[in-house]
Amino acid sequence: MTILTGKPQREVISSSDLRLAKKLLARIDDVFNQRLVGQEQLRSLLVGSLLAGGHVLLESVPGLAKTTAAHTLADSVNGHFARIQCTPDLMPNDIVGTQIFDHTTNTFSTRLGPVHANLVLLDEINRSSAKTQSAMLEAMQERQTSIGGVEHKLPNPFMVIATQNPIEEEGTYVLPEAQMDRFLVKEVLDYPEPDDEVEILRRVVTGAMGAPLTAAPIELDELRILQSLTDRVHIEPTIKRYVVDIINTTRGGGPRPVAEMRSLVRVGASPRGGIAFLQLAQAGALMAGRDFVAPDDIRAVRYPVLRHRLLRTFEALADEVSPEQLIDLVFDAVPVP
Repeated sequence: MTILTGKPQREVISSSDLRLAKKLLARIDDVFNQRLVGQEQLRSLLVGSLLAGGHVLLESVPGLAKTTAAHTLADSVNGHFARIQCTPDLMPNDIVGTQIFDHTTNTFSTRLGPVHANLVLLDEINRSSAKTQSAMLEAMQERQTSIGGVEHKLPNPFMVIATQNPIEEEGTYVLPEAQMDRFLVKEVLDYPEPDDEVEILRRVVTGAMGAPLTAAPIELDELRILQSLTDRVHIEPTIKRYVVDIINTTRGGGPRPVAEMRSLVRVGASPRGGIAFLQLAQAGALMAGRDFVAPDDIRAVRYPVLRHRLLRTFEALADEVSPEQLIDLVFDAVPVP
């Protein structure tokens, strides 16, 4: 007997769906294997964010493959890719688009900017002015642009990978902390392992790094299938409560409040942080070949999801308490279901 609850039931992922997802993800992985050495966490995060339909902020010193990783993700999907090199003189119209007047017909025509692509790389976003950053972040949030009073939808799928350099900050415009919340994740890259660095040098010397791709990218329709499957990954109510408890603990509450949290964190994570946890956990489960989210899927993405959503107090900054230390305090306090 079927019990009608009045709520739409989410379609169950079948074993054939999981096999298809595994096959498509393997093709993406083949592209990464040819272009990127090491950086397994970055690779997983980029693919997971692509499946979740979110945007990524990458931060590191120069030369740690931020741009290469973005290009590789674009190469793994047969869509439209655009790269925008951010500079202080970059204007909002340069990325969104503008209207061009035709003197022969006395009419305006619309020229769409590079943001109208499936995957957009914003290189060194902190070098663009606050007005340009605001225009880009608005496009990311609204998934549309407005040119001459006419709204233009951004393509589907649409993803932004922004990079920023934490050194040489003279002449840069630091992203406001509140606006960074629009990024699904923020990843901070570290130097590669020595063995990986040797492999990088070998590939550069032999020319393998710049060799034409032999792996076939997935098509946009296949990416939409993966995104649809990601959305259908099952989440138990206990997992949702676990995420809510984590988010509330960052605000000084939760089932087991952390005494130091109120003195170290000025503003905790917003509900958008909880949504990011669930979306990335669903993507992580699908990438692992599962149709359900486990607590470990939440824990695996704790740093990228929360590091840019916890605003530290002056005391925390003075004592050099890192966001990662605060996140560990939260996760140690919240009981795992």
